[in-house]
Amino acid sequence: MRADLDALVRLRRARDRMDRHYAGPLNVPELAQLACMSPGHFSRQFKLAYGETPYAYLMTRRIERAMALLRDTERTVTEICFAVGFGSLGTFSTRFAELVGTTPTAFRERARAEASRMPPCVERRVSRPVRNEEASRPRLYVP
Repeated sequence: MRADLDALVRLRRARDRMDRHYAGPLNVPELAQLACMSPGHFSRQFKLAYGETPYAYLMTRRIERAMALLRDTERTVTEICFAVGFGSLGTFSTRFAELVGTTPTAFRERARAEASRMPPCVERRVSRPVRNEEASRPRLYVP
């Protein structure tokens, strides 16, 4: 039991690093070293603990931050792409569309149109990116 708790603490340390440094270059071997695990073991344990791979978790964090920047700033999509840690606008747009279901530009336009219709706390909940397997489930929609 104690070993499981220690492993979770080390996994949380790596997850916290991803949350704080999402825009920087992160890779599984470095995160695994931080968690005192081999890269393969780290990836398996991370998925077991958090329900997604370290890469998927990092991409979700980056896209969430990009969504906030698209809603709240006038920065261009390209500037936001690089600000959240993507090295390619094409990769950013593809991942954004996969997780959010629309392009970054279309998301910005929709977010601005809906901004006056719902409170920010509800907007964050409704517009949170979802994984492909979650996309088929019905989502809560608040008009």
